Amino acid sequence: MPGHASRPAQQRRSRAERRRPPLTGGNQVQLLQGGEELFEAMVQAIGQARSRVWLATYLFHDDPAAQRIAKALVVAAERGVQVAVVVDGFGAKATLASLRGWFEPAGVEFAVFRPAQRWWQVAQPGQLRRLHQKLCVVDDEVGFVGGINLIDDRNDLRHGWSDRPRLDFAVSLRGPVVAYVAQTAQAMFMRARLGTAWRDEIGQLLRGAEPLAAARQMLARLRIVPLAAGSPSTRRSADASAEDACEAATSAAALAPVRASFVVRDNLRQRRAIEQAYVQAIDAASTRVDIVCPYFYPGQTFRTSLCRAARRGVAVRLLLQGKADYHFAALAAQVLYQELLGAGVRVFEYTPAFLHAKVALVDDDWATVGSSNIDPLSLLLNLEANVIVRDTEFSATLASRIELAFADCREVILPGLGVGWLAALRRSLVAWTAYWFLRLAGISGRY
Repeated sequence: MPGHASRPAQQRRSRAERRRPPLTGGNQVQLLQGGEELFEAMVQAIGQARSRVWLATYLFHDDPAAQRIAKALVVAAERGVQVAVVVDGFGAKATLASLRGWFEPAGVEFAVFRPAQRWWQVAQPGQLRRLHQKLCVVDDEVGFVGGINLIDDRNDLRHGWSDRPRLDFAVSLRGPVVAYVAQTAQAMFMRARLGTAWRDEIGQLLRGAEPLAAARQMLARLRIVPLAAGSPSTRRSADASAEDACEAATSAAALAPVRASFVVRDNLRQRRAIEQAYVQAIDAASTRVDIVCPYFYPGQTFRTSLCRAARRGVAVRLLLQGKADYHFAALAAQVLYQELLGAGVRVFEYTPAFLHAKVALVDDDWATVGSSNIDPLSLLLNLEANVIVRDTEFSATLASRIELAFADCREVILPGLGVGWLAALRRSLVAWTAYWFLRLAGISGRY
């Protein structure tokens, strides 16, 4: 019967609507380009912190730019602010000793997400899912989200120092949307801390420690100073505080400017949330789609949306890396050029410096800034976070910045790998590598 056939589809749409991040109004969103703008804003916010600071990042280096952030965090902790920092165990592997030396004596709560001290640990399926978010929240009032790691823009870990900074972006946030950023940053820290404490206590149990004592020690390690401001008698738990803040944000009666939503990709309920947000916006585009991304190897659904938009007359432009930091990643994008160019998508390569920005514009009132690339790592494995902004003024600001980048790059006219059997062979190689990489990570199904 028709009714029975349509009910599962309706239920799926209903579940998708419930999972979609709420769009809240009354926010302030400021675009920040590069580490210089972001780090200055972060240092000022941390310097004014009264109660707590949460920070989650993939890479936390030890160069002077990163040390400036570390010093601000240490000074805040020493004056009584609760400071919690979580870094990725692979991204920050080289500087973990320095970070512990800075933070632990000062009372900064420090956690490592999925430590990867040995090469064989990285090859384990779970270890391929990294913390790639870049988040900072101060007093639940000011938030920072983007793609910028805590390292000097001119410092590349593979290629050394350069004259020109990486092209990268972040946003500073105020308003209801900050509650969602705070909840995610806190969850990342607690998840990393729980994993470390659990391994330590299991080790004690295996060495003969009394079980109840070991369990109590683990709980003591996980206890965090309550996050809510005010006297101790009026403070509530971190989870309750975050949930209340999110409910308050969602129940805002008027979606006044600036409207924004915070979108995460996790391995639980939001597995494809960022990808779906992109595809929905592209499918609804009427005038333009501009995507800036260094690592670009989207799945079939994403590519179909781009090509379909170009064929119906939307001006679709991609700004990808022309100065490759990882040559296989550049190859992955290049094998798609023939398909994209054939559909009318314009492709540009950024050559003045390394490209690290992950931003996009659709029409005049949809923009996103975040940590997510458009490749299997970001769309299916890593923990990612983007902010979506529905505001014409913000979109115009971002458009003016990326237009300068488009003007300073080369347009791809012919497929970068040519045509014929050699191009087909290269495309097959990339597809085969991506297929087995995802299988190794435990991802099944078609990408």
